[in-house]
Amino acid sequence: MFHTPIVPRKRPRPVEAGVPRREQVKFENVRLYLVERKMGHSRRSFLTQLARSKGFMVEDVLSDTVTHVVSEDSQASALWTWLKGCDLKNLPSMHVLDISWFTDSMREGRPVAVETRHLVQDTVPTFPEGATPTPVATVSQYACQRRTSTENYNKIFTDAFEVLAESYELSEFEGQCLAFRKAASVLKCLPGVVRCLGDIRGLPCLGEHTKSIMEDILQCGRSFEVEKILSDERYQTLKLFTSVFGVGPKTAEKWYRAGLRSFSDILTEPSIHLNRMQQTGFLHYKDISRAVSKAEARALGNIIDEAVHAITPDAVLALTGGFRRGKEFGHDVDFLVTTPELGREKSLLPDIIDRLKQDTESGPRVQREGILLYCDYQASTFDISKLPSLRFEAMDLFAKCFLILRLKGSKVEGGLNSAAEDHRGWRAVRVDLVSPPMDRYAYALLGWTGSRQFERDLRRFARFERQMRLDNHILYDKTKNEFLAATTEKDIFDHLGLEYIEPWQRNA
Repeated sequence: MFHTPIVPRKRPRPVEAGVPRREQVKFENVRLYLVERKMGHSRRSFLTQLARSKGFMVEDVLSDTVTHVVSEDSQASALWTWLKGCDLKNLPSMHVLDISWFTDSMREGRPVAVETRHLVQDTVPTFPEGATPTPVATVSQYACQRRTSTENYNKIFTDAFEVLAESYELSEFEGQCLAFRKAASVLKCLPGVVRCLGDIRGLPCLGEHTKSIMEDILQCGRSFEVEKILSDERYQTLKLFTSVFGVGPKTAEKWYRAGLRSFSDILTEPSIHLNRMQQTGFLHYKDISRAVSKAEARALGNIIDEAVHAITPDAVLALTGGFRRGKEFGHDVDFLVTTPELGREKSLLPDIIDRLKQDTESGPRVQREGILLYCDYQASTFDISKLPSLRFEAMDLFAKCFLILRLKGSKVEGGLNSAAEDHRGWRAVRVDLVSPPMDRYAYALLGWTGSRQFERDLRRFARFERQMRLDNHILYDKTKNEFLAATTEKDIFDHLGLEYIEPWQRNA
């Protein structure tokens, strides 16, 4: 009887410690750890080499430097029990992911955005009856991965954070200001009221300072630190001064240090020379410091639209800012206007201004009937050859004009907001017009829609998670050294590997 000889299987050669990795690292902000449990040594070695060949960093040892933990263990409770026993300080901020995220990333050749289906979930925070809880693991550190409507269940906390953020901003402490804005942004996306600190366990962007403020509010109904700021003379004065159109924190601080405390102090001080913008700001302060309603924004849109289409029938006009995100009130009204004819946008705003001036200059009662009360036009300095810029500019390079328009109550459905305060039948409203080229329209629309925190995190996500540079002009892929084209906002989200978020869900 013949027997088939048994050939022993060769064991896979273990990965040698200390051997330098020759693969080029493309994604420096992503550090993977593949859990060998249920995966096996051979498969883990194979997947490690695959990931490294595509430019990923894969750690051999689980530590707090890891950003993405990938597992094939179908038993989530067992995996989390093991992870919690590893004594990791950074575990709450790690992405604990199913192998499907790894597979998707290998197919795309880059780290794909973490979606709910990729997550190996642990526990959920506690919310009151009637509220839909959100798993802690699904709350991203990036506002561009969170859906945030105008409904805010935690206004008592976010209002306090915004006072603190504004106080730090006026003092030019950018880091502290940003920390409180991030914390407020996270709380705004929650589907229920936070009743105790245990409800926020594992949520990102909530540091010890923010938690101490929340603890005071939970225990006493208010924050003593916030109350102290609100009663502080310097804070009150700087907030008052910066509420004037054309007055920034530096000018406000200068006036405060000069001993000025009120508008009358400024207007009667001989050494103060107001520029044209500031003069207009004081002249129309009562109107432009008052909230603008959505009905007023629509009425202004009709006026601008009529002027635009009298000049260029094929022009595109879009209402942006908070009103596009579904807000009922705002402090001004922002519009994007462009035309399919490339280059025409450079003269579009001057033509619109001339059209509005015709209304101003018609008839003998110029001051009472004119629609254009103020105009500051800035020509385009956009030059694609000088992009991408290493420095983000708060104001983009497109042609723009800052206007104050006279809005009659008869033009507004339902009348003017708080029109009972006077009997003029009109009010002054701040309006911004921006005119990008049509091939830059999608980027400008995304940038001018906001919110500020959503846009900040979108740029941060692009930079750290995708090695791309995003601003109101372009999306630039640094790994491919190329600009990425987009005709819609969704194209930009797709380039970034993000789920598309509707404008009304960007109220971060």
